[in-house]
Amino acid sequence: MKRKHRRSGQSAAALAALILGACSGERSCPECSTLVIAATGEPSSLFPPLVYETVGRDISDQVFERLAVLKPGGATIDSSAYAPALAERWVRVSDTSWRFYLRPAARWHDGSRVTAEDVVFSFEVFSDSALDAAARPALAGQVTAEAEDSATVIVRFTRAYPEQLYDATWHVRVLPAHIWRAIPREEWPADTALAHLVGSGPYRVAEWVHGQSLRLEAAPGGSAPITRVVWRFAPEADAALNLLLSGEADVMEHLGSPARVERARADTALRLIPYPSAAYGFLGFRIQDERGRPHPLLGSRELRRALAMGVNRPLLAEGILGPGTKAPPGPMSRLLWVLDEATAVLPYDTARAANLLDSLGWSAQPAGPRRQGRRTLSFDILVPSTSPVRRDLAVALQEAWGMQGVGVTVTAVDFPVFNERLARGQFDSYIGAWLDEPSPRGLADQWTRAGWGMLNYGYYANPAFDTLFQRAVAEANPGQARARWREAMDTLNADAPALFLYAPEQVAAVSKRVEGVTIDPYSWASGLRAWRARPR
Repeated sequence: MKRKHRRSGQSAAALAALILGACSGERSCPECSTLVIAATGEPSSLFPPLVYETVGRDISDQVFERLAVLKPGGATIDSSAYAPALAERWVRVSDTSWRFYLRPAARWHDGSRVTAEDVVFSFEVFSDSALDAAARPALAGQVTAEAEDSATVIVRFTRAYPEQLYDATWHVRVLPAHIWRAIPREEWPADTALAHLVGSGPYRVAEWVHGQSLRLEAAPGGSAPITRVVWRFAPEADAALNLLLSGEADVMEHLGSPARVERARADTALRLIPYPSAAYGFLGFRIQDERGRPHPLLGSRELRRALAMGVNRPLLAEGILGPGTKAPPGPMSRLLWVLDEATAVLPYDTARAANLLDSLGWSAQPAGPRRQGRRTLSFDILVPSTSPVRRDLAVALQEAWGMQGVGVTVTAVDFPVFNERLARGQFDSYIGAWLDEPSPRGLADQWTRAGWGMLNYGYYANPAFDTLFQRAVAEANPGQARARWREAMDTLNADAPALFLYAPEQVAAVSKRVEGVTIDPYSWASGLRAWRARPR
């Protein structure tokens, strides 16, 4: 949704005066009620069904509410892991339905009452194929809502399964039907009116100056110590950090490179807050094609296992991405609740790897790659040229495998070409990255047979893994589910369809004048309403 924004030539000092001057009439210290966040990039939209960038999510989550929120670290199948939000409580009605009771005092920012009809409208919107919200696959044809009365909603499911409460709460931010229902949905992406961004959350959108900043103000009746939040948009991370180091911003969500972390660490006015990222990175092998024809080299399970044992993943992860980065024990970030460090992984053992290559008939040569008759043990790693981290990982793998007689080339292409080649199967291996949601169900698109033609670009398939995966998804007891997930991951790792290379740690930088900061990695600013600030 592109909006009509006015351009401005304001200097940093003038912008600061605008921020602070707007609250000059407050009895309390204006600086104590204002927070400035330095952001890399600017969202294209804040309207929840059309939000795709993380910065847009971070801002819109202050404006719009879910029925309930998943507590940090909570298991998606654990009903006790959810906290009230727009709904003050909920009860299970049957195996396929839940009843939600809305907060009696809930009001839209324009003063209108939030009703059950708003919730019904919102579920319809997020399921609409015309808008194609990111959450639509989890909702359309599977989850519906109906108003029982003005303050009570029944959410129904087409089948019984453990993550019903997750699907009823995580995907949908509730929208004001009285504003959006009268506007044709095909016009929504082009809607430019800030006045339409009416939510029920702790903050409302007050101003958006394109290319510069966005200002939120506390909604009427709120009690947040921070009553004004300004996002300053920078074109890249170094520029955002400069805003922080110059005192023009108070917070930066993610510093990124070790060099930026050290620059921030050297500033005594800042403190660093490390927290796990929702991302993980991996090298995926093309095992076969869509017709089941194996790759001439990498279709061999034993060869993939030898390659996996020839890489010191923990050393590689920390060496490329810096301290705090871990090599995950499977296809998951450090946030996914099913992560289990006891998961069986292939060991780093170059002697064993070499013996396995020998047993497969790949003979070491005085110079160059191993050979098997007329065949040479060599393959390519595809990476996007826009990612220095992935290029560095590919080069490090090239060196590690080269020492074992495996010839590796690295091909870097533009990101659209990278995606196109993955979709067409035009690669031997590739380095990919994935951003987790709290549910592990998304792993099906990447690693099960059902993911062929979707995100399972290497066409990995193992019926045993698929069966274990489905058993884990169906388990309702968190403790037993973790055991089932570990069994599934053990099976996946034994096949070595990929090398799971890194699960990074992110580092936020926060001015020491800001207190009470806690970070939920899935929505880092979600606790903002409890933060406090001292005078500069």
